[in-house]
Amino acid sequence: MRVLVAMSGGVDSSVAAARLVEAGHEVVGATLKLWAGESDSGCCSVADAEDARRVAHQLGIDHHVFNYAEEFAERVVAPFVEDHRRGRSPNPCIECNRRVKFDLLVERARRLGFDALATGHHARVTRVAGRARLARGADERKDQSYVLAYLRAGDLERLVLPIGELTKDVVRAEAARRGLRTWDKPDSQDVCFIPAARGRASFLADRLTLTPAEVVDARSGEVVGEVPAAELVTVGQRRGIAPGRGGERRYVARVDLAARRVEVAPLEAVLVREVTLDEGSLVASGEAAVDGRRVRAQCSAHGRAVPATLRWRAGWRVVFDEPVRPVAAGQSVVWYAEESPELVEGAGVAAAS
Repeated sequence: MRVLVAMSGGVDSSVAAARLVEAGHEVVGATLKLWAGESDSGCCSVADAEDARRVAHQLGIDHHVFNYAEEFAERVVAPFVEDHRRGRSPNPCIECNRRVKFDLLVERARRLGFDALATGHHARVTRVAGRARLARGADERKDQSYVLAYLRAGDLERLVLPIGELTKDVVRAEAARRGLRTWDKPDSQDVCFIPAARGRASFLADRLTLTPAEVVDARSGEVVGEVPAAELVTVGQRRGIAPGRGGERRYVARVDLAARRVEVAPLEAVLVREVTLDEGSLVASGEAAVDGRRVRAQCSAHGRAVPATLRWRAGWRVVFDEPVRPVAAGQSVVWYAEESPELVEGAGVAAAS
């Protein structure tokens, strides 16, 4: 089988490529150049591309760099900035997977005559009733099914995830045994197009006008502080919010950009029982959504999936059995089958409440 392996320069994709070579497949490595600007973190730095090239050389496979900087700027960075302008909280990693890596790259692999595309994601492709389905990876701590939840059924048919059955510790041990230079490389934690030394505020300040806002106690209406940029505040956030009298922890309950007002309250006052989706479909299963469907819903990449019900009420909603932390507009809710909680069933983007 001819396999194109997306090599980010990290340990996971390095081991994925090594396993495919060992299995006897015809393997070619590809690193994506996604960001044309300054980068010192994530998977867009020069050092990462060089690590991928040197691992490919060690494995004896060809390595190419595909330049998708223009598409990345248009499909990921521009929406990221615009969402902040509108007071939303985007997830650029999900959009990168959705709009670039598993859209453009899958199609390019097909045009170049490859039978499959492989990545180093901690997730699995399994088959249910003869169809490819996305499932959680074996390592619960590193599972990446959440960020891959928008993959289409057709993409899954051509996708290979060689390390999905492994824990991260096993991946690192295998990389060390194989002598791969990336064996002890730290995981990427930051948004790849925002330099760690500058941060999100500085990045966005170059691209939009950031506005200060009053922080108001939602119960009393009392002004209790100020934030330098309302566009950087997320519903449910606690960091940067001063505690109340007696040290009471306060969380962001609402952000009103037009009024330059951030409302805060104790945690129990900001919990919600449902989330409205402004786009949602069962992209993983390829089936139509069903009103009343019982699922397990996850609201962040490292969050816990909790029991919930899909409801149609002038749009799709996810109704939780118990109150949960609020989900900011622009974030994704991913749901898994209740009867098979490892299977991704669908995903949707949270609308403004």
